[in-house]
Amino acid sequence: MNALIISAVWGIVMMFSGIFTKNKSTVRSIAIAGILILIVANSLDLQGGYHINIDTKNQLDFGTFGLLFNSIAFICTLIYFLLSGKDIENVGVNVAEYFALIFFVLCGVSIATSFNTLLMLFLGIEIISIPLYILTGSNKRNLKSTEASLKYFLMGAFSTGIMLLGIAFLYGASTTGTFFIEEIGIGKSSLSPLFIVGLLLLLISMSFKVSAAPFHFWTPDVYDGAPTVFTSFMATIVKSALFIAFIRLFHNSFGEIQPKWQIFVAIIIAATLFIGNLTAVFQQSVKRMLAYSSIAQAGFMLFAILTINPVAQDGILLYATAYSLATIGIFAILVKMKDRSFEGFNGLAKHHPVLAATNTIFLLSLSGIPLTAGFFAKYYMLMAALKMGQFLWLVVFAVLCAAVSIYYYFRVIQAMYFKDGEPQELQVSSSFKILLIIVAAIIILLGIFPQLLLDKMNILYM
Repeated sequence: MNALIISAVWGIVMMFSGIFTKNKSTVRSIAIAGILILIVANSLDLQGGYHINIDTKNQLDFGTFGLLFNSIAFICTLIYFLLSGKDIENVGVNVAEYFALIFFVLCGVSIATSFNTLLMLFLGIEIISIPLYILTGSNKRNLKSTEASLKYFLMGAFSTGIMLLGIAFLYGASTTGTFFIEEIGIGKSSLSPLFIVGLLLLLISMSFKVSAAPFHFWTPDVYDGAPTVFTSFMATIVKSALFIAFIRLFHNSFGEIQPKWQIFVAIIIAATLFIGNLTAVFQQSVKRMLAYSSIAQAGFMLFAILTINPVAQDGILLYATAYSLATIGIFAILVKMKDRSFEGFNGLAKHHPVLAATNTIFLLSLSGIPLTAGFFAKYYMLMAALKMGQFLWLVVFAVLCAAVSIYYYFRVIQAMYFKDGEPQELQVSSSFKILLIIVAAIIILLGIFPQLLLDKMNILYM
């Protein structure tokens, strides 16, 4: 509850800060202070310390799993602010409003990770989505940004309509007339047509939200058209939060009838891995390649939905951490580049060795190369599937797709180290380089000692 209240209040504080000061650095400092307060407040909640107590009539359940993810999301947002805060200032004049919208998104994240009813799930996802529609179209000087915002809004509204229809069917199928997720699946050993339709509609709508194939078609245009600095936030913290909501929904509502819907999730995983990796291979823009690679990464994260076991729960939190840190780092470098094609990275190692070295570590982590956090993230996802003793074909297919991803990630590394290019005058400070090195070091540390994070999770679970 701490994070939910404080994120909403701090969003309002950010709105009013734009009235009292026009200094962009001051606004950024207020935002950083806010996210630090959020981290402390959520930690107190997680450790059983002081927490704001409001009776939600059991509609919200602030359990350990959701609070653990909130901590990861807030820490990644802090890193995002520190690395890309100045680039947010360059998007437009409404800097305070941009930060306010991000805090409102974090408020939605707190709901999406702790909902206990289908109505709160709907509210959480909408509170996440509506500010993102605005942020996507915030670059008024770029027609692609406006187009991306419109596409995102239309696709978001369409998928929300599907979700509401699914909720209505599940409510109609419920013998007790309830929206509570723990009661929705009770007594459904013989599934009614209403229940089956509602379940499938929710599966489709959530697949839309996390950009899983074949419901992914909005993602490349939206990610490519949105200001790069906001694409970084959308593709990492927001996507991870939606996956946590996805897991919470299917684990608590439909866990007992898992064999009846697993095959649908397996098909979505296979399609997501295949389409995401195959299309990423043919991209000429690094930003668009990362958009398609985020679809491929969603394929691996979907293993947590397929399996729903303790290994998957540990794995999804590790995956969210590894994926978010690496992607935020890559986009922080990309936003500094004038040429965002693969050719724009030619010779980067010669002129900016720190950027090239850290970018290489981020790309290796996304590829799942050993000694990076991304390796163990993928390992835990696949191990969760193997522990089930089913879907061995899907695990093999995922490994082959991961091998394909190495090709397009290594295209960037090849351009940086093995091709010559004109030196680019990038506005990069020493503090920016130090932060990149710290993020890269965390990725390597988690790649060598993943138990640093996983043991902490297990202690808190106990």
